[in-house]
Amino acid sequence: MRKKITLVLTMMLFVLTASAKTKAPKYVFYFIGDGMGVNQVMATQYYLSDIDGKLGFKPLCFAGFPYTGYVITNSANTFVTDSSAAGTALASGYKTDNNVLGMLPDKETPCRSIAEMAHDRGYRVAIGTTVCIDHATPAVFYAHQPSRDNYHEIGTELSQSGFEFFGGCDFHTPFTDDNSDEGNYVQAEKAGYTIAHGYDEYKSKAADADKMILFEKNPNSDHYLTFAIDRRADELTLSEITTAAIDFMMKDPKKGFFMMMEGGRIDQACHGNDAATVIQETIDFDNAIQIAYDFYLKHKNETLIVVTADHETGALGLSNGAYRLNSKVLQYQDMSEGEFSAYLEKKGREIGDILTWDEVQDELKLHYGFWDKVELTSKQTDKLRSTYVETFGMGPGELKEEEYYKVDKMSDEASRIMSEVAQFSWGTGTHSGGYVPVYAIGVGAELFTGQMDNTEIPIKIKQVAKY
Repeated sequence: MRKKITLVLTMMLFVLTASAKTKAPKYVFYFIGDGMGVNQVMATQYYLSDIDGKLGFKPLCFAGFPYTGYVITNSANTFVTDSSAAGTALASGYKTDNNVLGMLPDKETPCRSIAEMAHDRGYRVAIGTTVCIDHATPAVFYAHQPSRDNYHEIGTELSQSGFEFFGGCDFHTPFTDDNSDEGNYVQAEKAGYTIAHGYDEYKSKAADADKMILFEKNPNSDHYLTFAIDRRADELTLSEITTAAIDFMMKDPKKGFFMMMEGGRIDQACHGNDAATVIQETIDFDNAIQIAYDFYLKHKNETLIVVTADHETGALGLSNGAYRLNSKVLQYQDMSEGEFSAYLEKKGREIGDILTWDEVQDELKLHYGFWDKVELTSKQTDKLRSTYVETFGMGPGELKEEEYYKVDKMSDEASRIMSEVAQFSWGTGTHSGGYVPVYAIGVGAELFTGQMDNTEIPIKIKQVAKY
């Protein structure tokens, strides 16, 4: 018995000694796909295989990482979380109530994020997103507010954070309505941040900047980067933000860095149940992760990449009862439902009249592939025709309110039918309580396996990186 105890103690000592000697990663990437559940990932991989004419799946870069797990996402006060509560858990390891940002449920006690811990340890920090930089998920890494809607206060904390790099569309409220306080732009510049609008301007300003904020060249009124499916060639992308962040962090490579990048619009497309847009956003998110993976290949012994999500959105189902999927049809949709709605409204203004059914049919054929590349049943065609009457019969009809944008009934019905033809189903237009995945590669990646609570992820990162 004494020999067995001695052997066990010796093995424990060996493990603890080996763990203590393990070199912490110098470079940590943390990617968060907002709203990206397990089925959003699988749907994208099935789609990529389907358009190649193959049955099976074509792996995304991050889905091929060697260590994977499943994450539980409930908040402190409900089984179905929002982004601020989930983000707080992912950033700090603490549960909080929905709508609370970077604080405990008492709305007084701040939850220190791993980004703040890393910065205190001398690491450089970069935070990027496809939405406004003071939105819930990026904000939990530097701000502490009783409400996620305190955008001006969140922007103030951004300037006070001292983090070296931020990237996104814009501040949600860049300027104040009166002269009672300084706007977030003024605060950032006074705090020493160089602000660049567009990737080209970043490249021209980065060399002389100590701290940088990269925004869209021409931020839109919604404060989000354009959906990948709608994007024009000169518009900012998450891949460019990630590339710029790595470039800026490596101005002082000895310090190492912590970097969080969010694919924030996967969630918004899921809120609209817009399957084609969800797929393209997920691919776009993966493209940014590929850039980090390329960096990892050059620094394998110094890098950790963790990819996860804050929650699932839409309760996406990969079948609607027919024991099949037809996801390849989604390739024929070339606009998000919100963009198509705006497009139809613009066409009406241009001709100065209500669009006819024949004109709307032509646009549906052009931008969704209906009747041409995407076969519809007579019932689906009849539904589109009746929706046309509801939308345009008596002039422009009432817009349907999605979580983050408004669309006309015609565009909403077109996306619904596209999902129906693809054999996708949607259980809700909001968040669900389903699992989200976690993927990891690099130093310490083996810790990110099995079922875990979302609070465990930042704790594991903190332990591995020795923050």
